[in-house]
Amino acid sequence: MKNIMVVATGGTIAGIGEKGKTVAYHAGEISVEDILKSIPSVEKIAHIQEIQLFNVDSNEIDETKWLVLAKKINELIQSEKIDGIVVTHGTDTIEETAYFLSLAVHSDKPVVITGAMRPATATSADGPYNLYQAIALAGNEQSKGQGVMVLFSNTIYSGRDIQKVNNYKIDAFDQKAFGCLGYMQDEHVYFFSKTFKYHTYQSIFSKNLPDALPKVGIAYFYAGADPYILDYLAQNHEGIVIAGSGNGNYSQKWLNRINELSESKQIIFVRASRVPLGIVFSDHVFDPHEQCIASNTLSAQKARILLSFALSITHDKQQIREIFENY
Repeated sequence: MKNIMVVATGGTIAGIGEKGKTVAYHAGEISVEDILKSIPSVEKIAHIQEIQLFNVDSNEIDETKWLVLAKKINELIQSEKIDGIVVTHGTDTIEETAYFLSLAVHSDKPVVITGAMRPATATSADGPYNLYQAIALAGNEQSKGQGVMVLFSNTIYSGRDIQKVNNYKIDAFDQKAFGCLGYMQDEHVYFFSKTFKYHTYQSIFSKNLPDALPKVGIAYFYAGADPYILDYLAQNHEGIVIAGSGNGNYSQKWLNRINELSESKQIIFVRASRVPLGIVFSDHVFDPHEQCIASNTLSAQKARILLSFALSITHDKQQIREIFENY
């Protein structure tokens, strides 16, 4: 059997509420040790160790905690006595943490993130089974080199492409139009695809993580939106991601202000879309001076993470464009 380290950060999987109920609970209350005790036969699929790194609602996860988590995983995963890592996490920001770790973990050993939509005290809590399968996935030979994965409801997702699409169903995630990486039945793993974007041991960012990352904000465009938000963000951010309409679009007022801030304050802009499905390409109508970098298939929140990493090593716009094409 493989040796799997479970790194707990809290979330609904560790939540407590009224016995049997699925709502009105406090996340991050139960220890990972107690969660593991509630899983029958888990000791038959792996030798398990656990660390309670945090125990918080995932809305409390920020860049500082991301870096602590990534550095801890990089430290643990170097050991020959550890074959894989499982991270327990809240679902609200799990997709962001998954993408952050896919850029920050420097190893081809499996890293699997999981969580729950129902607290531990709910009837038919989904956390224990998700954790059981995540441990099995992290210990499977096929998982090596697949990058950071998320395991949820028998489905294997890539950390880059997973997105939360439902806030009340057990099967709460999707992977846009790309399909998932594979499926699981109990502890059995079935892969059907893989991601071809750079990740983990291929990532130029994972080799030497900084102590802090440049600040990047997100500006959400809507009909009639005032561009003042761009001025506000430009005061203390090095980069701004536009969550635009359609193909990352915005009004003429926004275009003018983007051009001005790009020139006067050297702010790096990325165009993403508020539309759940689709791709943002370069657009010479909405961005005639090519001031913005296209996010391609990344959501605004994931584009923010990649831009922050990119700005930690360069402010050259062409180099950052190439990073967005490769990651």
